[in-house]
Amino acid sequence: MSTQLESKTELATSEPKMFAVFMLNDDYTTWEFCIKIINAVFHKTIAEADAITHDIHTKGKGLCGIYTYEIAETKAFMVREQARKEGFPMRCSVEEQ
Repeated sequence: MSTQLESKTELATSEPKMFAVFMLNDDYTTWEFCIKIINAVFHKTIAEADAITHDIHTKGKGLCGIYTYEIAETKAFMVREQARKEGFPMRCSVEEQ
């Protein structure tokens, strides 16, 4: 006599938390640099980058994208590093959605 045991495992999965990356306004970073970095790091078109840059300069911050935590932190780091290399004090914030 053979006995077979059947085991069903249900995995509880959920969507990962998402985080928004904002570039913050300052009095020194140029419009051109903002557009360049948004295009390069966040892969936005020039028109999208221009609209985000407008928000940065008029509203104090501009939403560059929403990502999982690791990607959001990496992109914010890339912006800060490139800004430092080019002599700008650009800051980013990563905010949970």
